[in-house]
Amino acid sequence: MRALVLTALMAAAAPAALAQNVYVTADRMLDVTTGRTIVEPAIIIQDGVITQVGTRDRLQVPSAAEVIELPRVTLLPGLIDMHTHLDSDPEAGGFTGLQFTDAYWTVISVPNAKKTLEAGFTTVRNVGSGNWTDIALKEAIEGGKIDGPRIVPAGYSFGATGGHCDATGLPPSFEAKNPFNSDSPDEGRKRVREIRKYGAEVIKICATGGVFSHNTEVGQQQLSFAEMKAIAEEAHMWGLKVAAHAHGASGIRDAALAGIDTIEHASLIDDEGIAAAKKMGAWLSMDIYNTEYTQSEGAKNGVMEDNLRKDREIAEVQREGFRKALKAGVKMVYGTDSGVYPHGDNAKQFSVMTRYGATPLQAIQTATINAADALGKKDKVGVIKAGAFGDLVGVTGDPLANIRLLETPAFVMKGGVTYVGGDK
Repeated sequence: MRALVLTALMAAAAPAALAQNVYVTADRMLDVTTGRTIVEPAIIIQDGVITQVGTRDRLQVPSAAEVIELPRVTLLPGLIDMHTHLDSDPEAGGFTGLQFTDAYWTVISVPNAKKTLEAGFTTVRNVGSGNWTDIALKEAIEGGKIDGPRIVPAGYSFGATGGHCDATGLPPSFEAKNPFNSDSPDEGRKRVREIRKYGAEVIKICATGGVFSHNTEVGQQQLSFAEMKAIAEEAHMWGLKVAAHAHGASGIRDAALAGIDTIEHASLIDDEGIAAAKKMGAWLSMDIYNTEYTQSEGAKNGVMEDNLRKDREIAEVQREGFRKALKAGVKMVYGTDSGVYPHGDNAKQFSVMTRYGATPLQAIQTATINAADALGKKDKVGVIKAGAFGDLVGVTGDPLANIRLLETPAFVMKGGVTYVGGDK
């Protein structure tokens, strides 16, 4: 029997294509489904997939396996962020991004993906990018060319002409527009087909105005119920789920009733929206951390006062809406809008969720079993069990006692390859 303990240096250099059979042990493991803590767990991963889960005294080390011992560490499944923008840079706020060439955003997505993975987020849903960047990024990661999380890409997000998903704020001489603007139910159906054709695995639409667009107030509905229903029906026919950016109350309600799968932001949700989401089984993805970064750093980064104003106006309302929806039993997933704040800080939202009513376990479940369920991948990610990917995160201590431990993981593994920690 050959047993090795990976060092952090060796693990960081290991390409995903060379994932090895490994045996992982730690002091504890959190069962995110039940909240039960398992003492001295043991996990066997072969070819990137978990084959056995047990305890150290019952699960023997396979021959020729690499052994990773994690004293003082509690293991959890790899985390999932359902709302990222890996090709965004929060330091390029407002119009300051116009100083960069178009391909700049694709280039910065590479280090952003690495930071996200090293923060413990082994799966992300990227809900909108330019130039098909998230699809290219996914291909490069899966090909073992660069390090990054598993990506569920949306390609281009789209909405109404002049709405939040359009290119707003520039004069007509620029002829700036989203090439996939949609202004009728039939156009919406066609956009689903076009974007799926080029690699989208989720459809992202903008149902209402937004914080960082121009000439659109956040509560303003911009896609009708009929348009959203057509988009949802078309996407579901093709086996795709739909995410809808929706800040305003009427847009949230109509998105839920139209069959949209996840409602992003949900800032101004009211009782009707809560009832509609519960009735239809829609998931809420509420980014209740990022306003802290926007308000402290936004002006310095070039964010215009009108956008800062909108962020201020909805911040506390959104957080109280989160509290109310959670208490009402609406289904929740973990979505942060990374790119509005620096990539790699994704876990900072956990503590805000507990501040506004979630238990530590509930918060963790939004980024594990809930998110996996909403993705349609509940047996592959967000859990530690046989048949799931070998995606693990470890923290030094008990995350149920101190949720902020998740902000500085001691160990990160994706598909049996260690990216953070692993040294004895």
